[in-house]
Amino acid sequence: MNHMQLYEKYRPLLLGLAYRMLGSISDAEDIVQDVYMDYLLLETDFIKNEKAYLARMITNRCLNFLGSARNRRETYVGNWLPEPSVTYGSATTEDPAVRWDNSETVTYAMLVMLERLSGIERAIFILRETLAFDYSEISSMINKSESNCRKIFSRAKEKLGYVTDNPPFHSEKATSLAQAFIEAAKSGNTLALITMLKEDALMISDGGGKVRAAIFPILGRDRIIALLLGLSRKGTLGVDFLPADVNGQSGLLLLQDGVPKKVITFQWDKSGERIEQIYFIMNPEKLRHVTNAGAVLS
Repeated sequence: MNHMQLYEKYRPLLLGLAYRMLGSISDAEDIVQDVYMDYLLLETDFIKNEKAYLARMITNRCLNFLGSARNRRETYVGNWLPEPSVTYGSATTEDPAVRWDNSETVTYAMLVMLERLSGIERAIFILRETLAFDYSEISSMINKSESNCRKIFSRAKEKLGYVTDNPPFHSEKATSLAQAFIEAAKSGNTLALITMLKEDALMISDGGGKVRAAIFPILGRDRIIALLLGLSRKGTLGVDFLPADVNGQSGLLLLQDGVPKKVITFQWDKSGERIEQIYFIMNPEKLRHVTNAGAVLS
């Protein structure tokens, strides 16, 4: 296999790994490119498992990167949310075979929850849970014993809670929720939306200091509804919402003059019946990869 074939074969997996580690598509692309260039300089005759070796290089590079990334996030303006992976329009019907490897196993809500983990916990969880590496492979990647890897994985799952159990996701309910949001945005009628939100629902907005957004999370259904009503009256919530695929689940996209301005996605409760968290991603730097051309990884 030549270098280009190798790159094309493993690029989706490596991008998926780096994205889940960092929560940033841009940084993931940079790291995969850098690792590939470094790999070209290696004497590869001794490498028996190219996939595991490349995954190890990506994992170690991401672990090194996370230290500086966390320092930047401490000074980030407002709430920090991961970059969403979004497709809409014709891209939503694209053959899943060309998308990120196993992308449906990591919802946006889980990507947010992964921020609770340390770098090592995050690496082991992703390598095991979403990429299905066995413990012997993970052990060699991060230089820890298999038993230690198992303990760390168990601790990571405990921190993440039920989100790792893939609670029921009802596309029909997701469609109804999207319609309720659109109705609230256009007319201020929030009745349908009220019935779909938990009383202690939480809304988190990420503007990164570049656009207006709530600096602190909004806690409680009544406060969320009041905020949405206020935005609707001012005309700042938007009216041109489109259904979109956000990290493998239904969400909403707001376009203004053809430019993505907001991505809205949700975390369902354990029953899969109501919404317990709403995420508004508005930082324009995190919307640069939003596309309707099916080129999420281009």
